Amino acid sequence: MSHGYADDSPKSFGLVAEFDTPEKLISAAEKARQAGFKKLDAYSPFPIHGLSDAIGFRDVKVPYLVFAGGLVGAFVGYGLQFYAHVLDYPMNVGGKPLVSIPSMIPITFEMTILVAGLTAFFSMIALNGLPKPYHSIFNTPGFNRASQDRFFLAIESGDPQFDSDKTRQFLAEMAPLSVHEVEA
Repeated sequence: MSHGYADDSPKSFGLVAEFDTPEKLISAAEKARQAGFKKLDAYSPFPIHGLSDAIGFRDVKVPYLVFAGGLVGAFVGYGLQFYAHVLDYPMNVGGKPLVSIPSMIPITFEMTILVAGLTAFFSMIALNGLPKPYHSIFNTPGFNRASQDRFFLAIESGDPQFDSDKTRQFLAEMAPLSVHEVEA
């Protein structure tokens, strides 16, 4: 029965290979990157040193956002004090200058840290696409073991190199425990 869509068949998220050791996962990820796959991801029960390099993960946005947030915090902290002490309520106490930079350093520093920390928190949430209560990878048979003792490599169907049969054969050559096609 058609509901107005040209194709009612389920869409494929991609192929997922299951491995039993982290070494096999890293090796498979490196081979997949060398083969030209760009849209791949790895899942494991614990952090694996070198896995982010193996899948080609590069994140350069967060440090720049945190730096920008820190600068904004510093300028806001200093600007607020300058406004309060010089423009809004100038009060000369003991002949001291209205703009006393040493007295403004603690608040400026604290505002820098506060805004940089909040920027780091919210940019990580936004750039990771959270909250995400559903992801297609959860449809993989046995994926619940990704938090226990199994390691998974996913190659997404949106990858320019992706061809279901060729990619399945490519993954099968790496001797995984299983290879599953996952619906989106």
